[in-house]
Amino acid sequence: MNYGIVGATGRVGQILVNIIKNSEDSLGAVMFEGTQTIDFEKDTVITNDAETLLENCDVVIDFSAPIATQSLLEAAIENPKPLVIATTGLNDHQQNLMITASQKMPILYATNMSLGVAILNKIVAMVSEKLKDFDIEIVEQHHHFKVDAPSGTALTLAESCAKARGLNLKDVMVTGRSGHVGARSKDEIGVFALRGGDVVGRHTVGFYNEGEFLELNHTATSRETFARGAIKVSKWLINQQPGLYSINDALGI
Repeated sequence: MNYGIVGATGRVGQILVNIIKNSEDSLGAVMFEGTQTIDFEKDTVITNDAETLLENCDVVIDFSAPIATQSLLEAAIENPKPLVIATTGLNDHQQNLMITASQKMPILYATNMSLGVAILNKIVAMVSEKLKDFDIEIVEQHHHFKVDAPSGTALTLAESCAKARGLNLKDVMVTGRSGHVGARSKDEIGVFALRGGDVVGRHTVGFYNEGEFLELNHTATSRETFARGAIKVSKWLINQQPGLYSINDALGI
């Protein structure tokens, strides 16, 4: 396949570029803002324009920032291509734009491209439903460069827990506690962020009751996990009809 990469000079983007360079696939175009920090093949189109990117690839993988993702979606509505989007921190407008664009092309959106996290989301939903009297607290940890908090992965895990209990996450999520806050409410789902060092990603979902607790943890030790996951789902997505897909759809879980 001929790939387009949005955010090609980012941490995961650079890994994607190297993986594709050493595969049977090709890198048709890359899109990024700022200084070029890595070398590309001479036939790879380098641009900061989404329309140019789309004209020179078969499928796009996007690990970038919300504003870049928005530009990609706006351009793709006019020139539809399969899109794998892993950007986190999207606002309501950008998420609605993705829904609109998915009527014209297949789009796979996931806040985490690892198989382990996909399985974890399935598990926490089951546990949340079965252990309805247990309190739910989620803690995520990332490197000090990460700009959004809580992480998209943590929010997705919290959403899985809330849906399993028939709750609206916006109504029950708590992201900070300080001072005399009172007793914890029954439906409350705590989601808290730690930032420091070079931690790739660690997410713990805890279910706490009197006398016992259960903690489920996923730790990413390399960003290559996310890059290879995105490539895997892109090969599935390119054969799909227009629509908005999840990583579970691609993995069949």
